[in-house]
Amino acid sequence: MSTTRTGGRILVDQLVAQGCDRIFTVPGESFLAVLDALHDTPAIDLVVCRQEGGVAFMACADGTLTHRPGVAFVTRGPGATNASIGVHVAMQDSQPMILFVGDIDRSTRDREAFQEIDFQAMFAPIAKWAARIDDARRIPEYVARAYATALSGRPGPVVLALPEDMLLDAVEAVDRPRVERVAQGCDTDTMDLLADLLTTAERPVAIVGGAGWDVAASGAFSTWADRNGIPVAAAFRRQDAIPNDCPVWAGNLGYGPNPRLVERVKAADLLLVVGPRLGEATTDGYALITPDHPGQRLIHVHPDPDELQRAYHADVAVCAGMAEFAEALLLLDLPPRTAGQEAHAEWRDWSTPRPRDLAMDLGPCVTAMRERLPADAIICNGAGNYSGWWHRYWPYAGPGTQLAPTAGAMGYGVPAAVAASLRHPERTVVALAGDGCFLMNGQELATAVAHGADMLVLVVDNGGYGTIRMHQEREYPGRVSGTALRNPDFAALGRAYGCWAETVTQTGDFVAVLDRAMGQSGVRLLHLVTDIEAITAGTTLAKVRGAA
Repeated sequence: MSTTRTGGRILVDQLVAQGCDRIFTVPGESFLAVLDALHDTPAIDLVVCRQEGGVAFMACADGTLTHRPGVAFVTRGPGATNASIGVHVAMQDSQPMILFVGDIDRSTRDREAFQEIDFQAMFAPIAKWAARIDDARRIPEYVARAYATALSGRPGPVVLALPEDMLLDAVEAVDRPRVERVAQGCDTDTMDLLADLLTTAERPVAIVGGAGWDVAASGAFSTWADRNGIPVAAAFRRQDAIPNDCPVWAGNLGYGPNPRLVERVKAADLLLVVGPRLGEATTDGYALITPDHPGQRLIHVHPDPDELQRAYHADVAVCAGMAEFAEALLLLDLPPRTAGQEAHAEWRDWSTPRPRDLAMDLGPCVTAMRERLPADAIICNGAGNYSGWWHRYWPYAGPGTQLAPTAGAMGYGVPAAVAASLRHPERTVVALAGDGCFLMNGQELATAVAHGADMLVLVVDNGGYGTIRMHQEREYPGRVSGTALRNPDFAALGRAYGCWAETVTQTGDFVAVLDRAMGQSGVRLLHLVTDIEAITAGTTLAKVRGAA
């Protein structure tokens, strides 16, 4: 359609055409024309947040769950800089997202006007595409390209700057239709080569992760791996690529993996890597799997040709979508193996918590959650050692059950849980946060309460920046500096926001408090007071100091 509309109205109409049904924002005077258009657009739910970091994290998480770009609007200068962390996470996590930034008037550019920043220069290194829309008639073109870019190949973030006066221009513009992700299949010759390599391999291991894992991809790959007995490990914080009850599931790589799994990967003569970039965390600093991996063959499957052969030499490089590749795999029958079942037994043993002599032991807490929460619960966390208990002990049920930043950004868990609760109100959503992590975006509890989110928040409080303290003790044993925290009463803080909240200091009290929390509706917060000495699920600070 082509009618005279303001730039703000044209922009909102394009978002509706692309299927956008939710926008996350902190309002700014630079895009009032968009807010005005949204006033008359009931098809889009406007989620008003309390800080732009929370806005961007929510959009990133929403894109992860929907496989369509999560949409965020922030204002220029401070709004954009606050939101940049979410763009960085979306890029490193390969998740589709579009950040719209209200900008200064076109007539005042290059004068260092109020809150002026060159957003194309600022975001270019951390986004797939950063641009500015100077002509309102071209808004449909830019929005369609933004969706196509965010979805294509390796998904990721796009940033579009919107000059304030451009949004007020009344012009004619031709709407663009909905953009879909282009499917990428596999050719027969490549699959025949894969079949030969997998058949002759003696100790193959599969590693899954990255973006694009949906129910179809997960189901097909799980069926194939189980049928052929190939152990399947997950890249860092991508444990929901396939259900963890798959009989050949071997656990996760990254920080604190099962030593048996590490040895299995080292001993593999062929690695089938489906989706991951093989980043620093997954490969233990590019050491567990080296870029040239002597003695191992590497089949690398990724949806973006620019990622293949970028850091890792691939003996066979396959550019394909996860679902298309997994469906093609189903046609390959290999000699059955027992290694997958053996690896799964090792994971089951590793993922079973053992009691520790602690006043507050998180292992049994995870066990209680496993027994009481639905299998499809969505577990959301930011960065920090506290997350390791769930990475090790929680069985993820498949795509869309783990929201966790591979970029290692603190403050992600609570905003991600808000987005997940609004997207899936019928499911149980859990936000995990350390005391340091929580106070980076804990203000989004106000957003959760205001928008009727139903979620459980666990704040693990050990009085310090635990991960940094662990590294500090390893490098400078006994010389604690800058890692201790003095915290508020998190339960009282939660109640101030309108949440149901209790504090737990003893392991034996957790079950009763969890049951009470699950009997409530709305936002429930459990303040878990732990000892920083129990720095991970497997070691203590004393042992770290001793090893140093």
